[in-house]
Amino acid sequence: MAQNESCTYKEGSLPSCAPLALAMVPMQESAEHAYEPAEALEKGTLFPGLDLPFMDYVASGRVEKTPLTELMALDFVAHELALYLNTHPNDGEAFKTWKCFVELAEEGRRRYVEMCGPVTRRDTAMFDSWVWPEDAWPWERRTKGGKG
Repeated sequence: MAQNESCTYKEGSLPSCAPLALAMVPMQESAEHAYEPAEALEKGTLFPGLDLPFMDYVASGRVEKTPLTELMALDFVAHELALYLNTHPNDGEAFKTWKCFVELAEEGRRRYVEMCGPVTRRDTAMFDSWVWPEDAWPWERRTKGGKG
């Protein structure tokens, strides 16, 4: 059966007998091998076994190393490990590693906020007055002459 001629693929119209799609993600066996935080952020996964580029697309270039991208990488790794632990709750080593990254991310966030200013409104609680944001947004700091 042909798709309705008045609709394009961008409008999401499907013929009434369109087959269902099934997404597949391979089950991780372990968290033994992992990318370094900056590389994980760039690739979009912490685990090489799940690094399955879409239609042979591979991210080109490296993520620029700034205090903000370092903080993002730590948060990303902690999030990826938490997702892994959802399916592997008995992996004690992964849990210890997750706790370590959570602590690193919290310390990194505290240092970043002290150095560059708040990332979220909640970070404003570290200051004596409302400073959300007085200066450039975190992603604008580099272009506006800031430290980030």
